[in-house]
Amino acid sequence: MTAAVSTALLDRVATAPISWGVCEVPGWGYQLPVDRVLAEMAAAGFTHTELGSFGYLPTEPAELRSTLDRHGLGLLGGFVPLVLHDRDRADETRAAAHRWAELIGGAGGKFFVTCAVSHPDHWRQQPLTDHEWAVLCDSLAEVDALADSHGLKQAYHSHFGSVVETDAELARVLEGSEVSLVLDTAHLTLGGTDVLELLDRYAHRVGLVHLKDVDPALGTRLTAGELTLMQAVQRGLFPPLGRGEVPITEIVTRLEESGRDLWYVLEQDAAIAEGDLSAVAWLRRNADLSLDFLRGLVPARAGSGAMHNNHRFPEG
Repeated sequence: MTAAVSTALLDRVATAPISWGVCEVPGWGYQLPVDRVLAEMAAAGFTHTELGSFGYLPTEPAELRSTLDRHGLGLLGGFVPLVLHDRDRADETRAAAHRWAELIGGAGGKFFVTCAVSHPDHWRQQPLTDHEWAVLCDSLAEVDALADSHGLKQAYHSHFGSVVETDAELARVLEGSEVSLVLDTAHLTLGGTDVLELLDRYAHRVGLVHLKDVDPALGTRLTAGELTLMQAVQRGLFPPLGRGEVPITEIVTRLEESGRDLWYVLEQDAAIAEGDLSAVAWLRRNADLSLDFLRGLVPARAGSGAMHNNHRFPEG
């Protein structure tokens, strides 16, 4: 790496409740108690987290701030599933987006992470008409303005099982809108996108990075329809960084060489069963292994990244 950045890499690595099995996807496994999850995040050295599913953490901004403060954590942003392609649901979508933006912005977050879904309660990939694509892209512009009014930056997240899953679908978003991109290294890979090639064309559009790796055998079974996403996750679809097929080293190197203080969210999607006493230790082990991997990528001039920053948001 040749370009220095003003904030150490590991001081720009957050986490998310999904790494402890708390997911926005409807019907997703057992959810550990809030204080247990936040305590584990803090013990691992994280200083920021994403929000997780709406209602898991407090839904009143001051209460959310207080809850996170008790564990020495700040809010980075939130993953927001929205129906964006259907004008008949526009009022409902607008109200949901406003509710999320008030919470994220009011609690001190920075990112409004948008994901287009087919239905609030039933996610599935579905083909859109040209008209629906146009509505979706127009809706992203509306969400962008809403997020900005709450002091937030919108970043779009393509996701397996959502309306925008494949490389071709992502291209419709990138070509039809000006929205920033969440570079989710695993979901992009599962959708058939070459992440390094994407960076060749759209590095300037990256607003936020979600880091996770992919087990290639499980990824193949998932995309072939042999496993559901939850089944694949339970079998280890997203291993610790550096143990799958995603070129994490090259991706992070490319991003750090850009000189931008981008935020990274370390995500290792997990789904656990109630009563699994080994789950917390296993999840923490995976987080520690991934952090160790990232420590090995830190250039000397960027600092060691003590994982205890001053809770400011670097510009990105």
